[in-house]
Amino acid sequence: MPDMLVNLLHLPDEAEQVGAMRNIGVVIRRANTFEASAVRRFIEDNFSTGWADELMPCFSRQPVSLHIAIADGEIIGFAAVEATCRNYFGPTGVLPQQRGRGVGTALLVVALHSMRTSGYAYGIIGGVGPAEFYAKAVGATIIPDSTPGIYANPLRKRS
Repeated sequence: MPDMLVNLLHLPDEAEQVGAMRNIGVVIRRANTFEASAVRRFIEDNFSTGWADELMPCFSRQPVSLHIAIADGEIIGFAAVEATCRNYFGPTGVLPQQRGRGVGTALLVVALHSMRTSGYAYGIIGGVGPAEFYAKAVGATIIPDSTPGIYANPLRKRS
Protein backbone atom coordinates (compact mmCIF):
# COMPACT_ATOMS: atom_id res chain seq x y z
CA MET A 1 0.00 0.00 0.00
CA PRO A 2 1.41 3.41 -0.91
CA ASP A 3 1.91 6.44 1.28
CA MET A 4 0.16 9.73 0.57
CA LEU A 5 1.22 13.34 1.00
CA VAL A 6 -1.15 15.94 2.41
CA ASN A 7 -0.76 19.72 2.48
CA LEU A 8 -1.43 20.69 6.10
CA LEU A 9 -1.74 24.36 5.12
CA HIS A 10 -5.05 23.70 3.31
CA LEU A 11 -7.16 21.51 5.58
CA PRO A 12 -10.93 21.58 6.11
CA ASP A 13 -12.06 23.58 9.14
CA GLU A 14 -11.47 21.64 12.36
CA ALA A 15 -14.20 23.40 14.35
CA GLU A 16 -16.81 22.56 11.69
CA GLN A 17 -15.84 18.88 11.83
CA VAL A 18 -15.96 18.74 15.63
CA GLY A 19 -19.27 20.64 15.68
CA ALA A 20 -20.85 18.34 13.11
CA MET A 21 -19.87 15.35 15.21
CA ARG A 22 -21.19 16.94 18.38
CA ASN A 23 -24.52 17.47 16.58
CA ILE A 24 -24.84 13.71 16.07
CA GLY A 25 -23.70 12.83 19.59
CA VAL A 26 -20.05 12.04 18.85
CA VAL A 27 -17.17 13.60 20.78
CA ILE A 28 -13.79 13.87 19.06
CA ARG A 29 -10.87 14.51 21.42
CA ARG A 30 -7.34 13.51 22.36
CA ALA A 31 -7.07 10.33 24.34
CA ASN A 32 -5.80 10.60 27.91
CA THR A 33 -2.89 8.57 29.21
CA PHE A 34 -5.12 6.91 31.81
CA GLU A 35 -7.27 5.56 28.95
CA ALA A 36 -4.40 3.62 27.34
CA SER A 37 -5.66 0.19 28.44
CA ALA A 38 -9.24 0.86 27.34
CA VAL A 39 -8.09 2.21 23.97
CA ARG A 40 -5.73 -0.73 23.51
CA ARG A 41 -8.54 -3.21 24.25
CA PHE A 42 -10.83 -1.41 21.79
CA ILE A 43 -8.23 -1.60 19.02
CA GLU A 44 -7.31 -5.24 19.73
CA ASP A 45 -10.99 -6.28 19.85
CA ASN A 46 -12.02 -4.40 16.71
CA PHE A 47 -8.91 -4.03 14.54
CA SER A 48 -5.63 -5.81 15.36
CA THR A 49 -3.03 -6.44 18.04
CA GLY A 50 -0.44 -5.04 15.63
CA TRP A 51 -2.23 -1.71 15.46
CA ALA A 52 -2.63 -1.71 19.24
CA ASP A 53 1.14 -2.23 19.57
CA GLU A 54 1.85 0.47 16.99
CA LEU A 55 -0.24 3.03 18.85
CA MET A 56 1.31 2.67 22.29
CA PRO A 57 4.02 5.35 21.71
CA CYS A 58 1.21 7.89 21.18
CA PHE A 59 0.53 7.73 24.92
CA SER A 60 4.15 8.68 25.70
CA ARG A 61 4.02 11.90 23.68
CA GLN A 62 3.14 15.24 25.17
CA PRO A 63 0.49 15.98 24.23
CA VAL A 64 -0.83 12.49 23.58
CA SER A 65 -0.89 12.03 19.80
CA LEU A 66 -3.93 9.77 19.56
CA HIS A 67 -7.43 11.11 18.96
CA ILE A 68 -10.56 9.14 19.73
CA ALA A 69 -14.23 9.34 18.82
CA ILE A 70 -16.74 8.57 21.57
CA ALA A 71 -20.50 7.99 21.33
CA ASP A 72 -22.73 7.02 24.24
CA GLY A 73 -19.68 6.69 26.49
CA GLU A 74 -17.97 4.16 24.19
CA ILE A 75 -14.99 4.49 21.87
CA ILE A 76 -16.09 4.16 18.25
CA GLY A 77 -12.94 5.25 16.42
CA PHE A 78 -9.36 6.48 16.65
CA ALA A 79 -6.69 8.31 14.67
CA ALA A 80 -2.98 8.30 15.46
CA VAL A 81 -0.25 10.82 14.72
CA GLU A 82 3.43 9.94 14.95
CA ALA A 83 2.81 6.41 16.14
CA THR A 84 5.56 4.76 14.10
CA CYS A 85 7.38 7.67 12.45
CA ARG A 86 7.55 11.42 12.92
CA ASN A 87 5.19 13.37 10.66
CA TYR A 88 3.07 10.27 9.88
CA PHE A 89 -0.68 9.96 10.23
CA GLY A 90 -2.11 6.54 11.02
CA PRO A 91 -3.24 4.02 11.75
CA THR A 92 -6.86 5.02 12.02
CA GLY A 93 -10.12 3.14 12.28
CA VAL A 94 -13.85 3.52 12.87
CA LEU A 95 -16.23 0.73 13.85
CA PRO A 96 -18.01 -0.61 10.74
CA GLN A 97 -21.46 0.25 12.11
CA GLN A 98 -20.35 3.87 12.64
CA ARG A 99 -18.93 4.42 9.15
CA GLY A 100 -20.65 6.74 6.70
CA ARG A 101 -21.46 9.32 9.38
CA GLY A 102 -18.34 11.48 8.92
CA VAL A 103 -16.53 10.14 12.00
CA GLY A 104 -13.46 9.04 10.04
CA THR A 105 -13.23 12.37 8.25
CA ALA A 106 -13.55 14.29 11.51
CA LEU A 107 -10.84 12.18 13.18
CA LEU A 108 -8.59 12.66 10.14
CA VAL A 109 -9.05 16.44 10.05
CA VAL A 110 -8.54 16.88 13.81
CA ALA A 111 -5.42 14.69 13.78
CA LEU A 112 -3.94 16.48 10.75
CA HIS A 113 -4.59 19.85 12.41
CA SER A 114 -2.60 18.60 15.41
CA MET A 115 0.30 17.87 13.04
CA ARG A 116 0.04 21.41 11.66
CA THR A 117 0.03 22.81 15.21
CA SER A 118 3.21 20.82 15.87
CA GLY A 119 4.92 22.77 13.10
CA TYR A 120 4.58 20.56 10.03
CA ALA A 121 3.49 22.06 6.70
CA TYR A 122 3.03 18.70 4.97
CA GLY A 123 2.22 15.30 6.39
CA ILE A 124 2.45 11.69 5.32
CA ILE A 125 -0.42 9.25 5.53
CA GLY A 126 1.32 5.91 5.84
CA GLY A 127 0.37 2.72 4.05
CA VAL A 128 -3.09 3.85 2.94
CA GLY A 129 -5.89 1.52 2.06
CA PRO A 130 -8.70 3.85 0.91
CA ALA A 131 -6.68 6.34 -1.18
CA GLU A 132 -9.86 7.83 -2.67
CA PHE A 133 -11.12 8.69 0.82
CA TYR A 134 -7.96 10.63 1.70
CA ALA A 135 -7.87 12.38 -1.68
CA LYS A 136 -11.48 13.53 -1.32
CA ALA A 137 -11.33 14.41 2.39
CA VAL A 138 -8.06 16.36 2.50
CA GLY A 139 -6.62 16.46 -1.02
CA ALA A 140 -3.92 13.88 -0.30
CA THR A 141 -1.90 12.54 -3.23
CA ILE A 142 -0.07 9.24 -3.73
CA ILE A 143 3.69 9.41 -3.17
CA PRO A 144 5.30 7.59 -6.11
CA ASP A 145 7.42 4.53 -5.30
CA SER A 146 6.33 4.59 -1.64
CA THR A 147 5.32 0.93 -1.40
CA PRO A 148 6.13 -0.85 0.93
CA GLY A 149 7.47 2.22 2.76
CA ILE A 150 8.01 2.05 6.51
CA TYR A 151 5.94 -1.12 6.77
CA ALA A 152 8.37 -3.22 4.73
CA ASN A 153 9.23 -6.53 6.37
CA PRO A 154 12.95 -6.20 7.18
CA LEU A 155 13.21 -10.01 7.34
CA ARG A 156 12.02 -10.50 3.75
CA LYS A 157 14.30 -10.05 0.75
CA ARG A 158 13.25 -7.31 -1.65
CA SER A 159 12.90 -8.35 -5.25
